[in-house]
Formats: sequence, structure tokens, C-alpha cells
Amino acid sequence: MDQIIALKVPFRFGNVGDIIYPAVLLDDREMVLVDCGYTGFLPQMEKAFGEQGLNCGNLAKIVVTHHDHDHMGALADFKEKYPQIQVLAGCGEVPYIEKLKKALRLEQAERMQAGLPADQKGFGKAFCEVLKRVKPAFVDSAVHGGDSFGWCGGCEIIDTPGHTPGHISLYLKQWKTVITGDAATVQNGRLVVANPEYADNLGQAQKSLEKLLALDADTYLCYHGGFYRKGKA
Repeated sequence: MDQIIALKVPFRFGNVGDIIYPAVLLDDREMVLVDCGYTGFLPQMEKAFGEQGLNCGNLAKIVVTHHDHDHMGALADFKEKYPQIQVLAGCGEVPYIEKLKKALRLEQAERMQAGLPADQKGFGKAFCEVLKRVKPAFVDSAVHGGDSFGWCGGCEIIDTPGHTPGHISLYLKQWKTVITGDAATVQNGRLVVANPEYADNLGQAQKSLEKLLALDADTYLCYHGGFYRKGKA
């Protein structure tokens, strides 16, 4: 039976609590995870799988929407513990996931460090160190916008650059559902560009959001924010 499952992974960093919503695509053939959490989050992810009656040992693939540490930080640990997993990512993201290029978020954080007030420099430096500790992972298949897969009755890769240059989202037409990654988030009952202040190209990010909203879809699963349903904000 085809299912789209939103994992709910709560966590705390210091005094701040938050939740991420990785997506699981489950059908009679295989189980696919879309994005996999921060560095060190494998135990939290395994717990979230278990709460849904699922086992990470049955994972066939992980799709990475982009290379930010909150979306791929646990990827190397997944691959080490569950070597059967195949990793898919947009072609523009592959060099960063494999650490052939420095993460764009790290470059951005390093540029911002010089301009931070003195009382924030310690935090800025610590954040840079967190980004540096993300382990590389081999990408088995680079995908492109328009590529289609049989997951859950049919899944199309949608190019959604802006947050990062190679960002992708997933469109499950039969379900009228989009898995947005960081191409969108839910804010005050609206679907908006995620973290516009950190977008690599805000203009592209806005166009990507418009592209997703133009699809024949009524449900959007955002990694940050959870479900958004058109007309049911």
C-alpha cells in the first residue's frame, strides 16, 4: 500500500526546541527517505521510524534535497550502518555532499563572521565548526529536474534552485503532494520562501516557490513547518 509519511523529529539546541519533518515514501517495492537530519541525528531518526512502525534497515534510498547540514548531516552515519541505502541528489548538489567543494552555508557563515558583534563571534565560530564536522557521503545517482521514479505511484523531480543552486523538490502527482525541502516553509498559515535571509539567490528562490504553487497539488510537506494544505491554512 502506497503511503507518504511525515516523520516528526523533535530536538533541542540549548534552550531552543524545534521539529523537522523528513518524508518517507513507502510502497510495495521499496521505502525511500527524503532528507535525514542533522549530524548525530541517526538515533533520533531511528526512533521516529520506530514510532511509525518502520525500520531503517528496510530503507532502499535516501533522497537529499540539498546539502545543508540539517538535511544531510546524518547521511554518512546512515550509509555506514545501513550500507544497502542508495543516495540520490540533484546534480548541482553532489560536489557539496561529497565534500569535493566547500559547503555554501559554511562559506556564508565564514563571510558573516567578520561582521558579527563581539558578543556573537563565539556563536558564529561554533556554528562554523558544526558545519565543518559534517561528514561527506557518496552519491550513487545524480538526478535532474523532470526525472521520474515509480515511488508511491509516480514521483517527479522538480528543480527548485534559490535556497541553494542545486536544490530539488519532489512532486507526487497521484497524491497531489509536494515534498518541498527548503524551497518552502509554513509561516503564519502561509507557504513562503524558507529562511530568505540565507538564500543563495532570493530571486530564484521566489520563482521556485511560485513553480511549486503552480503545480496541480493541494498538499505541501515542508521539512521545517510540516504540512500546508491549500485552502485549509
